[in-house]
Amino acid sequence: MRSVYSASTLLFFRFFSKKHLIYTVPSKEKVLYLTFDDGPVPEVTPVILKILKERNARATFFCIGENVKKHPDIFLEIKQEGHSIGNHTFNHPDGWKTPPGEYAENVSRCEEYFVTDLFRPPYGRFSLSQYYLLRKKYKFILWSVLSGDFRRKTSPDQCLSNVLENAIPGSIIVFHDNLIAKEKVLYVLPLVLDHFQKKGFRFDKLTV
Repeated sequence: MRSVYSASTLLFFRFFSKKHLIYTVPSKEKVLYLTFDDGPVPEVTPVILKILKERNARATFFCIGENVKKHPDIFLEIKQEGHSIGNHTFNHPDGWKTPPGEYAENVSRCEEYFVTDLFRPPYGRFSLSQYYLLRKKYKFILWSVLSGDFRRKTSPDQCLSNVLENAIPGSIIVFHDNLIAKEKVLYVLPLVLDHFQKKGFRFDKLTV
């Protein structure tokens, strides 16, 4: 089942340098990398932070600049808890529907609120032109396991199975701290943490 959720199986991504486009962190150690897209939002992000803190887990939050502007206190909490921060654009444009210059400008607007060299394109969609405009400044972080928490038709249990059945050492796992994903991510996250920690895994933040 892993290939269904692996960015590495998409031919498009094979044309890019592994130095600038990352979808896994190969490791012989039992380590996993949780990532959360679209926050921070007050209804979800603080609960996720609490769950992570209770289990001594670190993660990477790909934040939307507009949400950081609205909720700077939650953003500060993310940083104070020791998690990594990534750029997820200012207001979540679709790279396939946005001209390269406009897209790059949207990404840069986040730097008014925070600076990072990690970037995740919304929906995982971007063009070759957008990539070349941004690659010197950012490492594109994709994923090897997609939980599916953003899909309305995906049940919480299916979301859990997507992670448990596909994660291996070095996997980058995608969750979302937004309202659409709230029910699923808050149900699945503690179960994922408990399951893999019992197997000797640790959860770390991305520093690539």
